[in-house]
Amino acid sequence: MRAAWVDASAGIAGDMLLAALVDGGAALGTVRAAVEAVVPGEVRLDRTQVTRAGMRATRIHVTPSDDDHAHRTWREVRRLIEAAPLADPVRASALAVFGRLAVAEAHVHGTGTDEVHFHEVGAWDSIADVVGVCAALHDLAVTELTAGPAALGFGRVTTAHGELPVPAPAVAELAAEWQVFAGGEGELATPTGMALLTTLARECAPLPPLRLERTGIGAGSRDTPGRPNVTRVFLGTPAPATPLDSAFDACEAVVLETNIDDLDPRAWPSVLASLMEAGASDAWLTPILMKKGRPAHTLSVLCPPQDAQPLRDAVFRLTTTLGVRERPVRKTELQRGWTLVDVLGSRLPVKVGHRGGRILQATPEFGPAAALAARLGLPVHVVLAAAGTAAHQAGLTSSAPTPRTLTPEPA
Repeated sequence: MRAAWVDASAGIAGDMLLAALVDGGAALGTVRAAVEAVVPGEVRLDRTQVTRAGMRATRIHVTPSDDDHAHRTWREVRRLIEAAPLADPVRASALAVFGRLAVAEAHVHGTGTDEVHFHEVGAWDSIADVVGVCAALHDLAVTELTAGPAALGFGRVTTAHGELPVPAPAVAELAAEWQVFAGGEGELATPTGMALLTTLARECAPLPPLRLERTGIGAGSRDTPGRPNVTRVFLGTPAPATPLDSAFDACEAVVLETNIDDLDPRAWPSVLASLMEAGASDAWLTPILMKKGRPAHTLSVLCPPQDAQPLRDAVFRLTTTLGVRERPVRKTELQRGWTLVDVLGSRLPVKVGHRGGRILQATPEFGPAAALAARLGLPVHVVLAAAGTAAHQAGLTSSAPTPRTLTPEPA
């Protein structure tokens, strides 16, 4: 088996994905032959080496043989692909991608699927991209394709139908149920790119365990300073999960950040507390030095993707910032729960991190310990030390069996 993982974190377009696969080892001659079988004499595919923000990449130029190409309907495109002498997997994949693209375009424009005209994707270059990518994956013997979150961009773009918001309606339709983010200004994902990604990739997931063979890098037409305009493909054979992989749970998360130099420092504790109450997984401050030597703080908020919008709104409401940036991250964490131990005549919760039936961490909760210290008139560190001793005596030690009495929240 050969697996491939697509990195669309800088965007995705049909020619960029095709270029990445060719850069990763797919034979350009095989790709050309497949495209020629569907639209003989209509397009030419050429390969060049380019740089994007200092990164080497392959660029595939798809050039029409005639400047006046008629727009084709989905019915006409389907007939061409079905009649072409293609390998069965290439034909099936290409039909599936175009079918998904046609459904999205029909929904956006309120027309029948068979009558959809591929104005924006252009029948000739969309055929080259879709058939080319399917042929490249077949040539590379890829049997398992997955992909990460996709950058869609933001702003506005001029189309055959006029000025449209970014992401374009067809891209938004095709991205349904996929994990996406803005990633930068402008159109970073095209309808053809999203149709290929969401049709051919089995799931949106982090880079899987691979015995990596090659990395292919495909360039877009624009060279944006500071942000390589590329799509990457990682190719290799699936590798078994390592003990470290199986010891943790992995999930997707988002980090929201902003730099602030004009908020009264006395307000920060309440800001962090409010963000935690609003659902943040964590929130913290990092001292920084901004322009003109101004002391400031970076506010960071870690949260699940579905909570990013309300927490972003909370940051704007609670602070003086004028903008919030964000980035997707992969979070690995232990399973966790709480149990109670007897400490100085009271019951205090201990947070337990565990995996595979064994304890890895056991830590007394600070808040309840501080409250008990206040009631008894003792220093907090004395109560924390007593709680640590009680946890040890209760068997809450590293590598000990996980207690069956753990609860998901502190008592």
